[in-house]
Amino acid sequence: MVKRHFDYEEKYKNLQGKFEELQELSRSLQFDLTDEFKIMEDKMQDIRDNKYQNLTAWEKILLSRHSERPTIRDYIDFIFDDWIEMHGDRCYGDDRAMIGGIASFNGIPVTVLGHQKGRGTNENLHTNFGMSHPEGYRKVERLLLQAEKFNRPVFTFIDTPGAYPGVGAEERGQAGAIARVLMTLSSLKVPVIAVVTGEGGSGGALALAVSDRLLMLSNSVFSVASAEACASIIWKDAGRAEEMASALKLTAQDIRDLGIADEIVEEPTGGVHKDFESTAKNLQDRLESNLQELLLIERHELLEQRYIRLRNIGKFQED
Repeated sequence: MVKRHFDYEEKYKNLQGKFEELQELSRSLQFDLTDEFKIMEDKMQDIRDNKYQNLTAWEKILLSRHSERPTIRDYIDFIFDDWIEMHGDRCYGDDRAMIGGIASFNGIPVTVLGHQKGRGTNENLHTNFGMSHPEGYRKVERLLLQAEKFNRPVFTFIDTPGAYPGVGAEERGQAGAIARVLMTLSSLKVPVIAVVTGEGGSGGALALAVSDRLLMLSNSVFSVASAEACASIIWKDAGRAEEMASALKLTAQDIRDLGIADEIVEEPTGGVHKDFESTAKNLQDRLESNLQELLLIERHELLEQRYIRLRNIGKFQED
């Protein structure tokens, strides 16, 4: 049976608790085992570090879905100033799974867009688990064109299982809404920097990933479809999702090696939620560095480089 939760940290906490009980017992019995305990503690930490340095693709998927991972609002609050959220697609409604607005980044006016997940059942129901409807992508298109009009660089934050596959979403033109965002991003005359912070699933993620630079957190994933969906389609068995995860080459390291992602932002041991501030500061520095590079490029050259970048993705040569 496929594992659905990343439970290693819980097991480590239980072991740590028993270790602390043993330490307390030694003190009450007046046994000085300080040196022995230090050796054991270091060994436990080494085992934990080694575990996180050698996660399987499926374990990284589980970690990318961790309920405590920061959401886009956490990154906005930490990285940007003067955030003003904008709502609605001027056609149907406002999608709570996709947020967007304007902000200041080191004094530069920018547009920020991204998927919004929740924490806990109620928040996830409110945000539809980060799965956007067509109105969410139409809102993105509207704000992209606005960013171009006012010459604002664009930052996108990607964290979604995929676009919402419901009947209503299809009736309202889900595929077309995503396609128009892809077309708009491909020719947008301002710098675009995308960041995969958690799940990068299917067309819902791709819609925000067409960019001049693509960054990924080290435990994030990016794939044409979820491992469960692929296993169901290819092997008719969702229970083989763990096996499919490895075949899909969806980890940040795989995506960088394939030439799709430009940089990986390292997370602390245990995931970004273990030390959000240091990871967010590191990400902020990388965003600043990449933006300054892109601002130096003439617009026609920026579009040419983006075109070449996109055309090179997926290119291969047969012997």
